[in-house]
Amino acid sequence: MNEVEGWQGPLEKVDAWRWRLPKSYDGRMRVDGMIYASEKMLAHLRMDKTPQQVANVASLPGIVGHSLAMPDIHWGYGFPIGGVAAMRLEDGVVSPGGVGYDINCGVRLMSTSLKTGEIRDKIGDLLVALFAAIPCGVGTKSKLRLSESDLKKVLREGSRWAVAQGYGTAEDLERTETGGSLPGADPGALSPRALERGRPQLGTLGAGNHFIEVGRVAEVFDEEAAQAFGLEADGATLMIHSGSRGLGYQVCDDWLKVMRRAMARYEITVPDQQLACAPIKSEEGRGYVSAMNAAANYAWANRQIMMHWAEEVFVKVLDISPRALGMNLIYDVAHNIAKFEKHDVDGRREELLVHRKGATRAFGPGHEELADIYRNLGQPVIIPGDMGTESFALLGTARAMAETWGSTCHGAGRVMSRKEATRKAKGRAIARELEDRGIQIVCRSPKTLAEEMSDAYKDVSDVVEVVTGAGISKPVARLEPLGVIKG
Repeated sequence: MNEVEGWQGPLEKVDAWRWRLPKSYDGRMRVDGMIYASEKMLAHLRMDKTPQQVANVASLPGIVGHSLAMPDIHWGYGFPIGGVAAMRLEDGVVSPGGVGYDINCGVRLMSTSLKTGEIRDKIGDLLVALFAAIPCGVGTKSKLRLSESDLKKVLREGSRWAVAQGYGTAEDLERTETGGSLPGADPGALSPRALERGRPQLGTLGAGNHFIEVGRVAEVFDEEAAQAFGLEADGATLMIHSGSRGLGYQVCDDWLKVMRRAMARYEITVPDQQLACAPIKSEEGRGYVSAMNAAANYAWANRQIMMHWAEEVFVKVLDISPRALGMNLIYDVAHNIAKFEKHDVDGRREELLVHRKGATRAFGPGHEELADIYRNLGQPVIIPGDMGTESFALLGTARAMAETWGSTCHGAGRVMSRKEATRKAKGRAIARELEDRGIQIVCRSPKTLAEEMSDAYKDVSDVVEVVTGAGISKPVARLEPLGVIKG
């Protein structure tokens, strides 16, 4: 597709990092759109036609501020991936398309006491052992055997359940967004099929863009924050990216059907049926939020358990004590979620429902939800690249609170569909290319390597340049991959 075939609507330059999509573009828009991007990203934005999705979201009842898009924006189901929208409770709606199918897909980053040199010769052994200890790939089942009662406790309690079972510590909960558990989660809001899919998958990685990465701190930008994070130059790190697995997918699929039927009852019209929604305070709206919260709790428990198993692998393979390993959770953030939060709206403190789809919460310094260790710094933000590129640790800022409901980007963002990436990878040895760059890879399927190759994504450093240039995130450290596991 060339630019002429792409989206042709107006984008007004606000500054080097912000582009306004005026609501005059479409009479259905209730607010302006605001896209965070650099000049060189505009061609892809137009070809991808994602500004149209920004405009569509701006038409939803009860939206306040702007329909926002982060620089990793690309086409998604209903909302663009990288989209953020806040809704008033009185007249606003909740939309499963504003959360996505992989509810609480998110990432957690761990520091260790080890230097790269202490593990470099063991990277291959670590990857093989991690791959054996943590089930990954499509259709894989967990080592856990959950009863129906246990599953419902997971759905209500999230990471708190995992820690109570011995998978981690209370400190992990302090360093997890919302303590790893959203209130009001109701297992009864899930279909039997969703429960059936979730029961055998707790403690599994999944496939697609999900990964486990052993890395190193390549560069430190903020010494004070890095020290609080437990990061130092050339230190070894671990990152886990996963979500709510088949359970979350089923929750989204089930409730989209409910929302489509509900719109006629509430006389709601939307420009795209993928934005199916219902009033937040309606029976359908409350039901979806309860189900989504349960799926989000499942995802937090999932990552908590995988982290614990990963720590056990490091201890065994490296033949050291947990104390010598010093693996500590820095933070766990959600990428696909809708949450009730208090924000300033036209000078008043107001509770809103903030949809973040492919976007990271980035609360600034002093926020009451942050653990004491980060209260004066701001919330840790983790921005992974793809399996062959660098990642970043950042901080949330006061400007993010003022402009983006405390939100920032979530990763690099795709520039190719999986089908296109597979076609362009034909004839290439992606694993060998990574190894030639010093990155070891263990993957269940060569197809995944093709779909997730670096060329399929934007340059994550370009994405991070936008959010830091715009002041909605502050850089702390740059990480490089040493070894990666893909499903």
